[in-house]
Amino acid sequence: MLSVFCAPARYVQGRNATASLGEEMKKLGLTGVALLIAGRHAQQLLAATWKKTFFAAGLEYATVDFSGECSHREIERCKSEAINHKATVIVGAGGGKVLDTARAVAAALNLPVVNCPTLASSDAPCSALSVVYTPEGEFEEYLFYKRNPDLVLVDTAIIAKSPVRLLVAGMGDALATWFEARTVFNACKRNQVGGATTISARALAELCYNTLLDDGADAMRAVSTGSVTPALERLVEANTLLSGLGFESGGLAVAHSVHNGLTVAPETHSSYHGEKVAFGLLTQLVLEGQPTAEIEEVLEFCLSVGLPVTLADIGLTDMSSDLLGRIASRTVAPGETAHNEPFEVTAEAVADAIVAADSIGQRFKGFEEDARRTPALSAADGI
Repeated sequence: MLSVFCAPARYVQGRNATASLGEEMKKLGLTGVALLIAGRHAQQLLAATWKKTFFAAGLEYATVDFSGECSHREIERCKSEAINHKATVIVGAGGGKVLDTARAVAAALNLPVVNCPTLASSDAPCSALSVVYTPEGEFEEYLFYKRNPDLVLVDTAIIAKSPVRLLVAGMGDALATWFEARTVFNACKRNQVGGATTISARALAELCYNTLLDDGADAMRAVSTGSVTPALERLVEANTLLSGLGFESGGLAVAHSVHNGLTVAPETHSSYHGEKVAFGLLTQLVLEGQPTAEIEEVLEFCLSVGLPVTLADIGLTDMSSDLLGRIASRTVAPGETAHNEPFEVTAEAVADAIVAADSIGQRFKGFEEDARRTPALSAADGI
């Protein structure tokens, strides 16, 4: 098995980076007519800047409103728009599902693609795949492409204005990167592009985890005040670039499969991708029998930034055995990355790990809350 590492052709990040979008595209020879697939919030924030940057670069463009879900129906609709406008490049601007749709349209038409995330809520922007859902929000399939985006441009001034919860959701997605890549590497399984994991991908995945631990809480505080700080810049890079390279060239395991399984429960649809991945990671660590100290380090980080650690945190307050069975069965469906573990992963084992992870999360959460309520003893108290 050959080792394979993939990445976008160019990654640009910084305050007010959107103003340089046209110039950056021109450097790569991306000219002609750009079809801009964008969420409404992105349009409200950036429409004026797009007009200036495309005009300065001599690029024509048209804008299409994103419907809200990366489904086959939406991909086909946007593809038709691209054909009608005679687009020569596709630009996606918004959250992960917008960017997934843009990549799908570009791949279908064999066009270059530019991703401009306005959130650091997932590791989707740098990848050569899309996650496709049904119009109702249930996971359907992955689509894999022959190349990564031609340009990923991240404007941290826009990220700083995003809801804190979305930044934290991105941390949840990124949190699993190191642990899943480690599993794939140790099990000698294939990564997301069909090759063996390189040591570079493994190192980037581990750097992603360490950056979250170092900068996650500070970055969250920066976004809460709309500020661009060095901690936010590093955290955005971890959520977007390090996690993107780490998951794709490192590989996925149980954590993301549990996410996919959880989507069969409508109660979880109000939780973001990264929030469900975070609980999926706890399930993976329990299933693998990882040391208590490692699990507690992950739990402590999750609670410090507000990531879910229990089923109730992702909307499953009263889960029946039937629903648990359906979630577990979907987790181990043929082709799922749960099978990248070095042992056989069954639905029964996943169901048990989900229940155990929930119990551990509840207990740890209770201990942390008790500790916060109990005042520290002073020297006088101890006499």
